[in-house]
Amino acid sequence: MTQGPRPPRRAATTIEEVARAAGVSRQTVSNTLNAPHRVRPDTLARVTAAIDRLGYRPDQSARSLRTGERRTIGYLAPVDDPFDPNPLMAGFLEALVDAAGAEGHRVLLFRPPPGARDARAAIDDLVAARQVDGLVLADVLDGDARIAHVARAGVPFAAFGRTGAQQPQHWVDIDNGAAMAEVARHLAALGHRRVAFASPAADLPWLAARREGFLAEARRLGLEVLSPPPAAPGAPAVAALRALLRGAHRPTAVAAGSDLPALDVYEAVRAEGLTVGGAALGGDVAVTGFHDTPLCRHLHPALTSVRLPLRAIAAALVRLLLAQVRGRAAADAGLVLAAELVVRDSSR
Repeated sequence: MTQGPRPPRRAATTIEEVARAAGVSRQTVSNTLNAPHRVRPDTLARVTAAIDRLGYRPDQSARSLRTGERRTIGYLAPVDDPFDPNPLMAGFLEALVDAAGAEGHRVLLFRPPPGARDARAAIDDLVAARQVDGLVLADVLDGDARIAHVARAGVPFAAFGRTGAQQPQHWVDIDNGAAMAEVARHLAALGHRRVAFASPAADLPWLAARREGFLAEARRLGLEVLSPPPAAPGAPAVAALRALLRGAHRPTAVAAGSDLPALDVYEAVRAEGLTVGGAALGGDVAVTGFHDTPLCRHLHPALTSVRLPLRAIAAALVRLLLAQVRGRAAADAGLVLAAELVVRDSSR
């Protein structure tokens, strides 16, 4: 059966048509879209209803020409394994897209070509193409070359993680040390006197801050801090943890620097014939994690972990970036947000 010719597509609704339908001026429609605080509530409701009824969509290209904004934020996506993705950064990306959308912006993901370790050329290409208003950078390290590069180039940016002392303080972070100090207080309040900290090597600034925060607070509280024996090169972390858990003088609680090392603790505890969990539930070794990734709720027992305020972090990053884009003065110091300890059966 042959189909007849398709009807012509209806032209997009114009701002003038919205104005006529609402019985207002073109400028009032523009104010409704861009400065609603200038419009009386009854007029705002009438114009908004006309916009919804007619399906009006602002001309973003015209708006970009007028304001100079591309309404797009570039996010330098961390390298990840698609078959074993980082659940924390996936959650952060979700929060970032929502936060940008709330400000009328999109997020453009980019990264260097496969195998390239230096992101600066990819940043330069994106900025030269004038595709984005600015950049969000994550996993910021001490002396991060990306931060120095964009700062020298005058590119607006906001970093998830602290920048160096001599660099612009355009960052948002959590207080990793304070979060782990709260973990130490939680364990001490439950009666633990011998504790340990389990984490990969603390060469990453956030892991180092977590280790120092936990150890300092544990010692201040008078807890005995035990350390796993050094693992042989290439040996699994579980082996060192098992050695730590042998004997009567073992720790009764182990705090992990993230959720994945907590899985090693679970395995080591069980391999030694012990039970994960707080004493109130009949457990031998309390365990805590950090990041509160989805796996925490599905472990048995469910894992106590520190939850990052990802939506608040993303919203603060977008506000910080757009303030620079719009020529407002940036803060002289970064923004530190508090994390939340979510207590579950692994430490009760």
